[in-house]
Amino acid sequence: MMKAYPHRGATMTTKLTTPFKEQLLAQRASLLEQLANLRGGKIGRAEASANHFGQAEDSTAQVSTERELEFTLDARESDELSMVDAALHRIEAGTYGQCIDCGVAIPAARLHAAPEAPRCIACQEKAE
Repeated sequence: MMKAYPHRGATMTTKLTTPFKEQLLAQRASLLEQLANLRGGKIGRAEASANHFGQAEDSTAQVSTERELEFTLDARESDELSMVDAALHRIEAGTYGQCIDCGVAIPAARLHAAPEAPRCIACQEKAE
C-alpha cells in the first residue's frame, strides 16, 4: 500500500492521482490535436508547409516570420507533450507529486495549476 501524501518522499494514492491523470490525458489529446493541425492534419509536413507558405502574394519576410512562428509553436507543444508524457509515467511509477530533484511533495495547488510539473517551486527556480 502507498504511503500518505503530505510529507517528504511519500507518494500519492491512486485515488488522489486519478483526477490528475484524467487532466493530463485530456491535455495530451489536445496537444496531439494541435500538433496535427500545425503539421497539416492528415497531409505531410512538407505539403502543409507548402500550402501555408506558398502564397504568391506573401512577402518573403512575412513567409519567413510565419514559418518561424509555426516551428516555434510546434517545438513548444512538442516539449509540453513530453512533459505530460513524463508526468503520466510518474503516475504509473508511483512517484507522481514528488519533486524529481529533492523528493519533497509538490503542493497540490501547483499540480492543479500545472499537473505536468516535475519539480517543487524551489527546485524549479533553481533549474531555470
